[in-house]
Amino acid sequence: MSDHIATELLARVRREIAAAPTGNRFLDLLETGRLPRERLVWLAGEEYRIVSSDRRSFALLAARYPDPPAGDLFLGLAQGEGQALKLLDGFAEALGESEKNLRAYEPRAFAQAYPAYLAQRAVFGTAAEVALAMLANLEEWGGYCSRTAKALNLHYGLDEEAVAFFTFFAESPPGFEEQAMAVVAAGLAAGDDPEEVARAARLLHAYETAFWDALAEGLS
Repeated sequence: MSDHIATELLARVRREIAAAPTGNRFLDLLETGRLPRERLVWLAGEEYRIVSSDRRSFALLAARYPDPPAGDLFLGLAQGEGQALKLLDGFAEALGESEKNLRAYEPRAFAQAYPAYLAQRAVFGTAAEVALAMLANLEEWGGYCSRTAKALNLHYGLDEEAVAFFTFFAESPPGFEEQAMAVVAAGLAAGDDPEEVARAARLLHAYETAFWDALAEGLS
């Protein structure tokens, strides 16, 4: 029964996210080559902090929920963030930025709302909340990363190594949806509130939108 409820909940949240106002000014400009190169440095700097934070958040979740399926899911996500952090070096280097520069970069508050919320859920939330939130938003995030990689290659002359960070996230990890759904179903079976689980997914989507909006702020 909980598997069926989890499936229905995912479908509902995906519909709600799809119905939310969308638009990505950052990508619109990137795909026409009109995005100032300085904003690419912003992207690298923000992602450096986001990925570093998310890695710790997933590691914390793996420690809070060590048993399968949640422990396996979150440990895998933490390892993936660690791999992505290494790939980000290639993007930064292509922009002439060192890791020291990324550490010194001053982040924009609204661009960091996403990892801040994920960290909050890692401390106070449930495994089902985070699993559904990641799953419901993964397709859009992957699509954005795919578009970013292609645009950087086409309009900014970045090679495959330089955009590997984005191609890494363009595809879902093998078996991720099945793992995440198992975590959601287990949480619902244990008594997690489905409305709270759905709310986490909607909020994470809103914070991802805020991230892209912050990167495009002030651009016409």
